[in-house]
Amino acid sequence: MTDTRVDADLIIAGGGLAGATLALAVARVVPELRVTVVESFPLSPDALPEDYQPSYDARSTALAWGSRVIFEELGLWSALAEHATPIQHIHVSDRGRFGATRLHAKDHQQEALGYVADNRWMGLCLMRALLAADIRWEAPAEVVDMTPLNQGVRVSIRKDGELQELNGQCLVVADGGRSGLREKLGFQPRTVDYGQNALIANVTTSEAHQFTAFERFTQSGPMAMLPQGSPTRAGHDSALVWTLGDEELDALLEQTDEEKCRSLQDRFGWRLGRITRIGQCNHYPLKLTTVDEAVRPGVVLVGNAAHALHPVAGQGFNLALRGLMALVEQFRVATDNGVSIGSLSVLNEYQQRQRQDWQQTVQFSDSLIRVFGQSLPPLALARDAGLMGLDLVPVAKRWFARKAMGTGGRKAAIPSVKADQEAVRHES
Repeated sequence: MTDTRVDADLIIAGGGLAGATLALAVARVVPELRVTVVESFPLSPDALPEDYQPSYDARSTALAWGSRVIFEELGLWSALAEHATPIQHIHVSDRGRFGATRLHAKDHQQEALGYVADNRWMGLCLMRALLAADIRWEAPAEVVDMTPLNQGVRVSIRKDGELQELNGQCLVVADGGRSGLREKLGFQPRTVDYGQNALIANVTTSEAHQFTAFERFTQSGPMAMLPQGSPTRAGHDSALVWTLGDEELDALLEQTDEEKCRSLQDRFGWRLGRITRIGQCNHYPLKLTTVDEAVRPGVVLVGNAAHALHPVAGQGFNLALRGLMALVEQFRVATDNGVSIGSLSVLNEYQQRQRQDWQQTVQFSDSLIRVFGQSLPPLALARDAGLMGLDLVPVAKRWFARKAMGTGGRKAAIPSVKADQEAVRHES
């Protein structure tokens, strides 16, 4: 099918954190590309608040140090940092066992190992930056289909109850793993059901967190307590991610807030003193979802549409962010060389460069679940030895720290305008 009309060079399905970050990165790095974002929620400059006050029940995301570097390069970090709590220490332990390990930012000459960022604030900062950029928005609207063309793609969107069509070089699917667009376009995800659920809530403790993130492995699954609040003064609020089986979750949800605090106290322990408050509890089933081949001519999956991980190590969004920047790098190289950004050679190059990172990250997260989800005594002793070994062996501890900081994969850097293709390939 031939159609010479081009409405946009890049069409992004989804304007959430992944889609919005990609749009901003393209605007910063490849400004000659025309970008259209199709988002299902309304977007109006008048609806953006002038002043922002985080609520107690606000959701948050763990950002690795490498993600901070990326946001700095996009010119967004100074704004994000206003509501991003630094993680200066990480404490990993196995409930009922003696093994533990500790990581400290100062041991790696960093001011933080990572950050806990307020999701709504991140979204607000992205929207403010994007509304100031030369980006076209179709919102509220949704992508419902795509047809390959000889020189790109034709994207069908539904807006105001009517179907419209956009022609472009490339469609990026960034609307998460639950929209159905991925499967409609013929991608086949592989899913592993962990038989567990993640309960998400914010909690308050009697002792200040001292900017420490706790990772606690229990018989029913891992739990994390991530520091929240002021970027400069250690507070008493933390973001909880609690892994529970179906029956445990059902029983917990029937409890009063006071009973929930006691149940959490029993599972987490007293490292932060008494747990005095728990906020609104949200939950979702835990699955590992991956797509082995996330590119086709003219279309590529990113973010949760390409891979959704267990939140045990807080790697999901950080992996997605590294992937987005790798994709932007390929767009830059393709544009410099006069090649369509939707050509299969360009998208395959991106996938090959990113494959090792996502495979290692998926394996790292999945192995933590499988190893720490076993209660057999020999495995428990091996886990204790492993956690103690991390504290005692500097090389192993540096490797673990690099994983936590998101600096063990490709270098997080925006390429120069005339980046050489071979140099970019060698960097990976």
